[in-house]
Amino acid sequence: MRRFSPLRSGAFRFALMLAGIFAIGAAALLLMVEQSVSRYAGEVANDAIVAEVAILRDESRASGMADTIRSVVRRENAAREHQLRYLLVDRRGGYLAGSLPASVAQLGWQTITLPNHDPDNDDGAQAMSLTALGARLPDGATLVVASDTSDLDELRWGLGLSSALFGLIITALALVGGFVVGRIFLRRLDRVNRSVERIMQGSFAERLPTIGMSPEFDHLSVNLNRMLGRIEALMAGMRQVSTDIAHDLRTPLTRLRQRLEAMKEGASEAISERQVEAALAQVDDILGVFSALLRISALEAGAGLHRIVDVDLSRLVERLVDAYRPVVEDAGQMLSAAIEPGVVGRADPEMLTQAVTNLIENAIVHTPPGSHVSVVLERRPAGIRITVADDGPGVPANERERIFERFYRLDRSRGTPGAGLGLALTEAVATIHGATISLIDNGPGLQVELLLPDAGSATPTAH
Repeated sequence: MRRFSPLRSGAFRFALMLAGIFAIGAAALLLMVEQSVSRYAGEVANDAIVAEVAILRDESRASGMADTIRSVVRRENAAREHQLRYLLVDRRGGYLAGSLPASVAQLGWQTITLPNHDPDNDDGAQAMSLTALGARLPDGATLVVASDTSDLDELRWGLGLSSALFGLIITALALVGGFVVGRIFLRRLDRVNRSVERIMQGSFAERLPTIGMSPEFDHLSVNLNRMLGRIEALMAGMRQVSTDIAHDLRTPLTRLRQRLEAMKEGASEAISERQVEAALAQVDDILGVFSALLRISALEAGAGLHRIVDVDLSRLVERLVDAYRPVVEDAGQMLSAAIEPGVVGRADPEMLTQAVTNLIENAIVHTPPGSHVSVVLERRPAGIRITVADDGPGVPANERERIFERFYRLDRSRGTPGAGLGLALTEAVATIHGATISLIDNGPGLQVELLLPDAGSATPTAH
């Protein structure tokens, strides 16, 4: 049997696809976070610069230049984590205070790049980038306030690194998960493949194990096992039919051969019409057996489902009872009926007629003169019940299950006409209608009950 690598399995490829989607999603999410945080941090820094310029401008207007210079020096010397840098020049560009070079004394926003005099405290950075705002003071001097953006750059770099790192982690986890799931899936699928191979080798009793990955796979296994069970039943039926034909048709074929041989030996004499009719009758009996077998096989294969329609069962059963009443009277028996009017059910009229006919004829043939046969049709909560009962000798309890087998006949019935296919055909009709058939002791006699689904239930299916 061919072995597949988990890396080539559909589960692994699916996990790889999900890993790519998750990685792209994580990168997009972190990029959005980085942009939002950077924009927010930039706005906060700019607001701080604007506020600082406004404070120093108000201080210059209220206290004069001397106090403004002292304030700038004091602010420059104050130790804080995110230190602002300043530059104050007079109206002629002369340096007054601050640590920024005089060359940056410009009005408006600008970005300044300066050499870093203390790279050891800034992760070895040799230059620093600052965002600066220049403003004109009331006396004409120029004030520049700048903010270091290195922290913002570090934040952006950290978010970018996190995006890449998390993308790699998600991808790695998805690959590992896909590999593990692929191995589990292939291991369980391997059991299914081994079962399929055993079935292909002729082990029709084999059933597929459930994969267990999801309810969908388990439901598929259940349906496949039902299909295999159906195939096994059909194969068993074919084998049984072959065996039955070999055993039960041997006797009538042997008798027919003997009759034909006798006719051949007496060929010098005129062959009577009676001999020919007897031979033809035996041929007809054999052909009838074959016809019944073919019909049973067709029913078991599900043929005739398309002919199931709404049928007035009350009229159908009533016509059968009326047709068989003279036959029962001629046999010295009695026939009674209790038919509930207006009972409608879903059925194939031809097949159901054949089934009920078989039950009535079975009761007539296997009961002595003076027996009573009754036919009942009624609607019950469990469905529509058709019952054919008699008060004859009945069937022993240990043989009731076997009388539905093809060609099975009780010892006392060997001398009566028939091939033992009537009840087998009736059971096949019941199965295709989704009905149940049961044998009940009538004390004395036998009661055969056919329980059909009600008209409001779903269309029956073959089992």
